[in-house]
Amino acid sequence: MENPGVGAPADAGPLIVGIGGTVRSGSSTERAVRAVLAASAAAGARTLLLGAEELQLPLYAPGESLRTPAARRLVEAVALADGLVIGTPAYHGGVSGLVKNALDYLEDLREDARPYLHGRAVGCVVTARGTQAASTLAGLRSVVHALRGWPTPLGVAINTESVTLASDDSAGGSTGDPHLTAQLATVGRQVVEFARMRTPAG
Repeated sequence: MENPGVGAPADAGPLIVGIGGTVRSGSSTERAVRAVLAASAAAGARTLLLGAEELQLPLYAPGESLRTPAARRLVEAVALADGLVIGTPAYHGGVSGLVKNALDYLEDLREDARPYLHGRAVGCVVTARGTQAASTLAGLRSVVHALRGWPTPLGVAINTESVTLASDDSAGGSTGDPHLTAQLATVGRQVVEFARMRTPAG
């Protein structure tokens, strides 16, 4: 979707922007974010995914006024968003550099009418081969707080050693595991529910 939200009718659903993935297109992380967005769409939202290709940005440079088209698109999409979904793999116990760099670009919204992620719900999803997903999820939620966002009550930590995400989740939100599918769907609905409470006309 180009220029999401521009020219949208007054009764259009809230815009939920998904950010996440790895340099490997179609990664478990990106598929999990797609599943959450599918649930948001089923709840009446408009959705936009900024995945692996869109997040391969130059390292964020504070004070730099020149931005690549991809960096501008990211910042503009977040500025328009009514809610977000952020997914990251757990790398050495923390958020991946790819995702953290994208979030650093949100400093460009410091003077916006809604600075950073102010007043918006953010669904958080982490994948890892092992139990470090849980600690990384706590770290991601802390980053969202620092950006003035509201992490949804449910965040999802996925241990890919015990759960395999199906490859068809971009279409219908199925992960191949009923419990995980239900969790990701709940996050998607919670983001939309909060967005509607904040913007009743949207």
